[in-house]
Amino acid sequence: MRRILAHGLLAVVLALTTYGLAAYLVLPRIWTRYDERSAGLLRPMVTVTLQGRPGDPINIGIVGDRAALDRAMAAAGWHLADPVTVVSSLRIAASVLFDRPYPQAPVSPLLYDGHVETVAFEKPDGRSADRRQHVRFWAQPTFGDGVSFLGSVTFDAGVGFSHYTGAVTHMIAPDVDAARNGLVADLDATGMVTAVRTVTGIGPEQDGRNGEGSPYRTDGDARILVLDGS
Repeated sequence: MRRILAHGLLAVVLALTTYGLAAYLVLPRIWTRYDERSAGLLRPMVTVTLQGRPGDPINIGIVGDRAALDRAMAAAGWHLADPVTVVSSLRIAASVLFDRPYPQAPVSPLLYDGHVETVAFEKPDGRSADRRQHVRFWAQPTFGDGVSFLGSVTFDAGVGFSHYTGAVTHMIAPDVDAARNGLVADLDATGMVTAVRTVTGIGPEQDGRNGEGSPYRTDGDARILVLDGS
């Protein structure tokens, strides 16, 4: 019996080790090499993962400084996301596994124009960090038309496995326009938005996929919000 248990434990350890190496080391390297070959095809209004894969689309912009953005997001009921650390990673895992609140749960970093997001916010949808609205913003001092930040809003519909690597990750809901419109409505309700205009983002996308392989669809527009005092 002990021999059977020992063999079973060894098989589990080997299986987990194989999965970990494949999902978090081997497959990400393979996709990085693949995406390096097609990097020139990326459009300017799409974020990029740290491995170089196309990420979520840019679909919102802010005219206003960082202080105005922080005030507006807080008034809208959105929380500033914690940075990704060992502690915050363990906390979000515990939140999902044990259905515990963590309204400041971290978001995975994405790149835009070669830079990691300047700040990220989220709004829980339920008790745990399993489901949540979240947005990443990148400072844009030279974007034009007074736009201070460009952002990407999506809705985390649950936790699953990356379609590309098999790693555990959040999966976004396909309708990213609904997530965008939800944030616009939340900010507009604060009374701190003086104008909203629409600019072309990535263009209509019916079969897009983000950096983890989650499919999305969008009209391809970005909403630009002017905050009070800008």
